[in-house]
Amino acid sequence: MTDGKGEVLDEELARRFRQLALPHLDDVYTLARYLMSNAADADDAVQECYLRAFRHFSGYRGPAIKPWLFAILRNVCYAAHSKNSGLVFTDATSTGSDDAVPVWREAEETPEGAAVRRHDAGTMRRMIQDLPPEFREVIVLREIEDLPYRDIANVVGVPIGTVMSRLARGRAMLRRAWTAAEAKDDGR
Repeated sequence: MTDGKGEVLDEELARRFRQLALPHLDDVYTLARYLMSNAADADDAVQECYLRAFRHFSGYRGPAIKPWLFAILRNVCYAAHSKNSGLVFTDATSTGSDDAVPVWREAEETPEGAAVRRHDAGTMRRMIQDLPPEFREVIVLREIEDLPYRDIANVVGVPIGTVMSRLARGRAMLRRAWTAAEAKDDGR
């Protein structure tokens, strides 16, 4: 990409890419952890996502780059899984790491409260991970990444009505799993 100025256009393109895409790196990685089988695969998927995004960035014309990055990541993850396992997603969040990003955050008042929240966040991550892939991805995109339905529909490649249906069914599955887990904990 030159217009007689040589690398000036390439430098400007790289600067714009960094400015627009890099702020979403953590969000892209969070989705990758839910879609891939382990942290190393998630790292690889995010790297491939950003490489593809940069390669095609000169043609990017949308106002919202985050859904575009999510769509690229989703394609990368599906391609990796289809090569290796026929699109069967496995546990992506049970790394045993205490520094894992929780599904939600609340202010810590007491050590006991913090312990309960860590247990609840871990339980919720496991429950989300146990959802079928088509429900897991819309739950993560809506509830964790806070994307609007239209953007989720574009990322996943389905109509908005399908997104809404999958969200409702996914939430219902999570409610049932949460209730069952609470009953199990109460029955100890």
